[in-house]
Amino acid sequence: MSESNKDICIALAQLNFCVGNIRSNMDMIIDHICTARDQHQADIILFPELALVGYPPEDLLLRQSLYLQSREALSTISKEVNNIT
Repeated sequence: MSESNKDICIALAQLNFCVGNIRSNMDMIIDHICTARDQHQADIILFPELALVGYPPEDLLLRQSLYLQSREALSTISKEVNNIT
């Protein structure tokens, strides 16, 4: 059994996400995923926790709409980008 070695390019995204502005954060995430993939040939891109909802979300976590919007945004992100993890 032979082993194949492949370099993996990992991109890190430390951005200024806006608390509660899921649409804007989603657009920024999609833009940076595409840039990392297309311009830097990244295989993986890492975002900070709560990138989609912004930090600190505080009382926004008590709103059901936050979870619904987050789910929709994650679905959109997964449809908009491919060939990167």
